[in-house]
Amino acid sequence: MSPPHPAPEFDLGDGRLSGALSLGLGVLSLFAVLCFRFPELLTTPELRAVYPLAWLRATLFGALVLALGLGALSVLLGERRRLGYGGTACAGAAIALGGPWIESGPVDPSPHLGLDWFVLDLLVLALVFVPLERAFALVRAQRILRFGWRTDLAHFFVSHLLVQVLALLTLAPATLLLGGVVSPRLQAWVAAQPLLLQFALALVIADLFQYGVHRAFHRVPWLWRFHAIHHSSREMDWLAGSRLHLVDVIVTRAITFMPLFVLGFAPRALMAYLVFVAFQAVALHANLRFRFGWLRWLFATPAFHHWHHAVAPVDKNFAIHLPLIDRLFGTAFEPGGFPEHYGILGNRVPEGWGRQLLWPLRRPRA
Repeated sequence: MSPPHPAPEFDLGDGRLSGALSLGLGVLSLFAVLCFRFPELLTTPELRAVYPLAWLRATLFGALVLALGLGALSVLLGERRRLGYGGTACAGAAIALGGPWIESGPVDPSPHLGLDWFVLDLLVLALVFVPLERAFALVRAQRILRFGWRTDLAHFFVSHLLVQVLALLTLAPATLLLGGVVSPRLQAWVAAQPLLLQFALALVIADLFQYGVHRAFHRVPWLWRFHAIHHSSREMDWLAGSRLHLVDVIVTRAITFMPLFVLGFAPRALMAYLVFVAFQAVALHANLRFRFGWLRWLFATPAFHHWHHAVAPVDKNFAIHLPLIDRLFGTAFEPGGFPEHYGILGNRVPEGWGRQLLWPLRRPRA
């Protein structure tokens, strides 16, 4: 585990906590207003169709009030005024652009970025996992803004912003390679099964394929250079799982999606699977000391997946959802407890999203 930090991250009364909260809420509020102003460019059509707009506007109004109030408090306390000024400025810009009162006109289908998905997902995950990690931390001395958080947040931002591009690159291989072998009768039979059964089948089949491609990323040297980005984190928390190279994301999702495409699961079953995956992928990397009792024998937990990120032993616990797959293939490692150290021995992966994007493409040193 990481050594204790010499001083607490936030001290009550110095203005840093209120300033950080103000800046975070101010930036997210500004992004939300931009989504209201430019929905055809910045919002996801599938989400746009189901948004409870009244609730979103009320939430945006509350976030702006909090950003302004916390920013003013941070400035008054006087230790870290830049954070307070930044949060107030972002909130002011959001209000100047129309705030929660801005109206959006009709939206035509068009190429888009997923800024709305980034804002919603970051807000929900932070509200859930940051308090949990403070209350039930595995490493109590680990900071919220620990080493590498900016890099991981950049990965989170890019992967959410490029949601349409990633979806296209993920679906294209299955459509091109397997479109001719799809059986409508098989797909109709699969889609007619009970929703819970479809969800369970999708989970098992997807994790089997994901297990295979995951092991390949560890065993094939040129693939490992892309996957090493993910393993370069030296501290684990809810944001660490976002550290993934785009090549890693595209290849893994494309191969995992192929059997789901061929079998033709119902949209509701696929949506349930995607929601489960999104939450579990975050929870697996969280700084939580929960062992989850008997559930750990059915589903992967932080105690299981953290050993996959340990400096030693390496190449263990490849399954993302079902530990049984690792047990069947002899790659399970379950000694109890958690690793002492995370990352890659002799790690040469640089920090920064841009550097990590280019690093696998460079010739490795001898």
